Amino acid sequence: MQIEPEMITEHTELINSTNFERIVSGRDAALGKIEQLIHQLSAISQLTAEIGGGNAIDWAMKSGHRYGCWLMETPEKVMPVITRNIDRSLWRDLMLKSGMLSLMDAQARDQWQKNLDEGDVPAINEDNILATFEQLHKSKGEVFERGVINLFKSLSWNYKTNSPVKFSRKIIKNNLVSFSQWGFRLNCGHRRDQLVDLERVVSLLDGKALPDNRADISQRLDAHIHAQKESTIYEDDYFSIRYFQKGSAHITFKREVITEGLNDVLIRHYPKALASS
Repeated sequence: MQIEPEMITEHTELINSTNFERIVSGRDAALGKIEQLIHQLSAISQLTAEIGGGNAIDWAMKSGHRYGCWLMETPEKVMPVITRNIDRSLWRDLMLKSGMLSLMDAQARDQWQKNLDEGDVPAINEDNILATFEQLHKSKGEVFERGVINLFKSLSWNYKTNSPVKFSRKIIKNNLVSFSQWGFRLNCGHRRDQLVDLERVVSLLDGKALPDNRADISQRLDAHIHAQKESTIYEDDYFSIRYFQKGSAHITFKREVITEGLNDVLIRHYPKALASS
């Protein structure tokens, strides 16, 4: 079965069932070999214990480093843990390399990471991969609009430029950058993610392909800050971003249609309370 890349990612990379089959078959083969290894290690451990040589806990650990090792537990106990750890790493790698993170806003990425960290990890198989990709693609419009709403809610009303009833042509975002004796750097966290969310919805409004998460505005702005030590202004097709030593950034929308499109999103979500005012 061939999966059209446009249907799933809207990127030029080809993500098809052959890739999925290689990942799933490799994962299943690895888990099978790990379980065989556990049985073999258990048998060897029993043999050495019977002749007085101690078990694997005694002879397989470095001297002074008797830490627990999952491979020395029973298969029934350890295989679910190892499977979950491998699946967690596979999902992270798959989402990153496929560009599918581009279809998540900051809130969705936080929830996805929380699910992975807390063990709520869907098994790696073709059905789950395709279902996840298709669901992300199907809900991208709703997700992107949520990113805009969360960005709007995060703006400080202490600045006159930040209107509490609509997006102005310029918004001011606090703590987007940091400044030290080594110069500027782009901060990690929600503020950076919200800038990416803003670029996604603007691209969607403009009818352009979604920016890949490996080359989005946060990556480009970060590269600019490192390369242009004397400059405090970043420019692209959509934004002019001027950043200051106190950490704030003035983000100016270059086209009126961007401001109008963002306010249309606010009107849909808050028809009486916000933009319609």
